[in-house]
Amino acid sequence: MDKIDLNLIVLQNILHHTDIGIHVIDKNRKTILYNEAMAKLEGLKIEQVIDKDLLDIFPSLNEETSTLIKVLTRKESILDKTQSYINFKGQNIVSINSTIPLFFNGEIVGALEIAKDITYIKKLSDKLIDLQQELKTINGKGYNKDKIKNYTFKDIIGSNEKMIKAIEIARRAAFSPSSVLIYGETGTGKELFAQSIHYGGSRRNKPFIAQNCASIPETLLEGILFGTEKGGFTGAVEREGIFQQANGGTLLLDEINSMSHGLQAKLLRVLQEGYIRRIGGIKDIPIDVKVIATTNEEPLKSIENGTLRKDLYYRLNVIYIDIPPLRERKDDISTLANHFITKYNYLLGRVIVGIDEEVLESFYKYSWPGNVRELENSIEGAMNYAPSSRKHLQRGDFVSCSKIFSNKNIIMNDIININSPLPDVIEEIEKKIIIQFLEDNQHNVSKTARELGIKRQTLQHKIKKYLLKAK
Repeated sequence: MDKIDLNLIVLQNILHHTDIGIHVIDKNRKTILYNEAMAKLEGLKIEQVIDKDLLDIFPSLNEETSTLIKVLTRKESILDKTQSYINFKGQNIVSINSTIPLFFNGEIVGALEIAKDITYIKKLSDKLIDLQQELKTINGKGYNKDKIKNYTFKDIIGSNEKMIKAIEIARRAAFSPSSVLIYGETGTGKELFAQSIHYGGSRRNKPFIAQNCASIPETLLEGILFGTEKGGFTGAVEREGIFQQANGGTLLLDEINSMSHGLQAKLLRVLQEGYIRRIGGIKDIPIDVKVIATTNEEPLKSIENGTLRKDLYYRLNVIYIDIPPLRERKDDISTLANHFITKYNYLLGRVIVGIDEEVLESFYKYSWPGNVRELENSIEGAMNYAPSSRKHLQRGDFVSCSKIFSNKNIIMNDIININSPLPDVIEEIEKKIIIQFLEDNQHNVSKTARELGIKRQTLQHKIKKYLLKAK
């Protein structure tokens, strides 16, 4: 078997085992490729479709309504088109399709359609919008804020200088109609700040709606944001978007940098002009919504790598809040830990009164990549593992987060003498790292060398150089 034959076999297996539907017709409209995913999506069998004229298989279509035939005729791609239809098994299907003309030596030879089944995601997005509407209108009394947990500034714990500054800016933002951009790593409490701004300000009695921009495909996200009109796309119904549902209140757009550039441009227009237009609609609908956007990537870096439009950044960045990560506010760790102990004492029926000093010392040395959320989860886990007689959380209670106590959690500021010459600083760092890895591996040279990514002989040389203990 030569390389070309092998490549063909691999390609055929990829096409037939991927979860993306693929349908290819030739220039005579006969199907030449139809994979399992597409057959499942449309409720057919492959043998029913292969070598058949497209319109014989799908008599409800015609030359104008079939995207494959339209692309074959017009020789232009149709990309990311949302379609909703009843398949041959009577199932309601929603898919995102891209249809592309196929050329050979400049001549059209066929058309390819790629379909991604998003039926489940569409159901979830519709449910989300319906629930938001229910919260807004229940009992005819307007937005039902008692249905959700509302956070205010009293829920933000911390006295660190950087944290106090962020809270002060947020308090000012609460009574301003201007857009807010919040930057913070995952787990720092961006939604906590966003809700505090809303419920601590003049819009507190109006809707607060949050939408994660990374969790929904672009074509569905646009409908969720702006709403749809009947006929806006195949199967579309008249539906209010969350901009309308949040009218008079606040809309939180989480992970704004994950939104496509096209959708970012439409959002920018809404922010500038104060109205939205539903998908498929021709009427401009005025809205009064305070937009709070969050990102877990530094905004200027997002602009540099192309995930955030510069013009949208400047429009959102009227009020900018930078939430410090936990590693930069370690003076708040003890306060936060005790706060979470109090919280889970109530929820778990415990009577824990504190944390051992040894544990707190490890907390201060740990870098907390998951930030406050990781700290809370660690406390909750330890309180579940701790014996019922335990009054203080001990190292052995943190069964699910032993990495906190690893000797590899090195804080460079603790080991570098900045007044020393650079070669001495480098040697000091190297020595400390080797010592900590050796201790963590019970002074086993082979295992330590593997973890450090160096040869055993090299490590032995350095152990001898720094007069260290090994076995």
